[in-house]
Amino acid sequence: MKVAIPVAEGQLCMHFGHCEIFEVIDVDPETKTIKGKSSLKPPPHQPGVLPPFLADQGVTLVIAGGMGQRAINLFEERGIHVIVGAPAADPEKLVMSYLDGSLASGQNVCDH
Repeated sequence: MKVAIPVAEGQLCMHFGHCEIFEVIDVDPETKTIKGKSSLKPPPHQPGVLPPFLADQGVTLVIAGGMGQRAINLFEERGIHVIVGAPAADPEKLVMSYLDGSLASGQNVCDH
């Protein structure tokens, strides 16, 4: 399983389309362990470009602070589940919280 997290300054970026990099974390959901990670520089921001970009990397889950509904739909059409409302935190900590069922998600901070 591959989890993508939009990051700026080492923390989850609240505005998905404006991140510096995506941390892509390979996890084993059965053992709840991180197997590896890589950093990807996103392509220039344009509507609809990130879902195919991340799908091509094998991503199956995105943890985000905020994301527009249209973008969520585009990810889900590609088989990528989206969790919004995650707090600004270290990407590995967010993934471990997701794996152990304690990831607290709040309001989607994106309104478009």
